[in-house]
Amino acid sequence: MFDVLMYLFETYIHNEAELRVDQDRLERDLTDAGFDREDIYNALLWLEKLADYQDGLAEPMQFASDPLSMRIYTVEECERLDASCRGFLLFLEQIQVLNLETREMVIERVLALDTAEFDLEDLKWVILMVLFNIPGCENAYQQMEELLFEVNEGMLH
Repeated sequence: MFDVLMYLFETYIHNEAELRVDQDRLERDLTDAGFDREDIYNALLWLEKLADYQDGLAEPMQFASDPLSMRIYTVEECERLDASCRGFLLFLEQIQVLNLETREMVIERVLALDTAEFDLEDLKWVILMVLFNIPGCENAYQQMEELLFEVNEGMLH
């Protein structure tokens, strides 16, 4: 499923391709690209749930509004988000790429993935997808994109 999300993000969303693609056509394109029907269905459902945030139909989990409060992760969250992922989320909050609300959206979308393996690079892409879909997060999206590509370019040298 995560492979389908990555493909969709890179092919349609991130490259600013036509965003109003007919769902049947999109499913055919994904099937032609070699993706499994169940993965396609799950990825599209995942994106629909993400769009609910954009449309105001869903709200992230309630959180403490005190800036001195500390996020305690559940066992399930710790199983999916290792220490490096949790540290990266904290870092993004500290540099104000994420706020409490967008952090919770990211965590919720990560937990909704049906993947056994999930690492820091995967988290970065989920963060980009969430920020891209939330109105008013354009600057945060741009910062995250710069951060992602600066780090990756630095690794090539």
